[in-house]
Amino acid sequence: MLAASMSGSLTAGCARPDRDDSRAPQHTATPVAPPTRTPPVAAAGSPLAVKIDNVPVARPQSGLDAADVVYAEQVEGGLSRLLAVYATRLPRTVGPVRSARESDLELLRQFDRPTLAFSGAQHKLLPLIGKAPLRAQSADEDPTAYFRAAGKAAPHNLYLRPATLLPAAPGKAALTTGFRYGPAPSGGRPTASRTVRYPAARFTFTWSAERHHWLIAMDDTPMATADGAQVAPRTIVVQHVRIHDSTYHDALGSPTPYTETVGSGKAEVLRDGRSFDASWSRPKATDGTAFTTADGGRMNFADGQVWVVFAPAS
Repeated sequence: MLAASMSGSLTAGCARPDRDDSRAPQHTATPVAPPTRTPPVAAAGSPLAVKIDNVPVARPQSGLDAADVVYAEQVEGGLSRLLAVYATRLPRTVGPVRSARESDLELLRQFDRPTLAFSGAQHKLLPLIGKAPLRAQSADEDPTAYFRAAGKAAPHNLYLRPATLLPAAPGKAALTTGFRYGPAPSGGRPTASRTVRYPAARFTFTWSAERHHWLIAMDDTPMATADGAQVAPRTIVVQHVRIHDSTYHDALGSPTPYTETVGSGKAEVLRDGRSFDASWSRPKATDGTAFTTADGGRMNFADGQVWVVFAPAS
């Protein structure tokens, strides 16, 4: 499985297991004053990836509008979680931050030693995270980078200050995703909206001709950040992948889904108010993902934020 395909190592401390369930006991959190801290040295050209909560009580999130790429994945109970990747700019805060998944390690292999910010992980997964070629910075590994915010109950109130992990945004060259940007290909179908459903979550993307962006609604509620900024990507990718149970479980014993992002399959690309049938290919974990049109041509994305929603392959 994933562990056999990994190379490189990272000496990581043992983060406490994150109780990864929206029904976990709730309590009122106490805000923590920002610390004075010298940012640690991050590898040049390495992006920041943050696991972000996406259950209703976690919304609105902070910092999603600044991400270059947002990956949406299915987790336990049919819910969704986000992995936001930052390279061209770092917001002041990001969150709420939640726990990592085994699938994240495979997905992040495409980047050069990325920094992964997360709240914790299932204790049996920690050795895999420790061996992965990334810079793991959990809330226990580096607590000064995180704070508990007022107004939300734990575990949905943990936030990250990105500037404490990266001294500066590494730049667009750090986005080794395999994505290509440029003019839209010919063809495509006019598309006003597209909905992707998980068992317990629903994404709806609606085209705004006025803004030239896709507007997002989660479970029929418009998605905006905590400071009122609208989350409005230019390109949406519905990537059909194999999703199956992993060997890990959450605190209630529910199996953790594993999302396979290495391989090939079908996709739909939404840009400029149109939908394009496409194919995706990622031969090995260290590769980015290439997208081609139905006739084998180049599938360009629009400049700006990209959302990739991993949908179960039929």
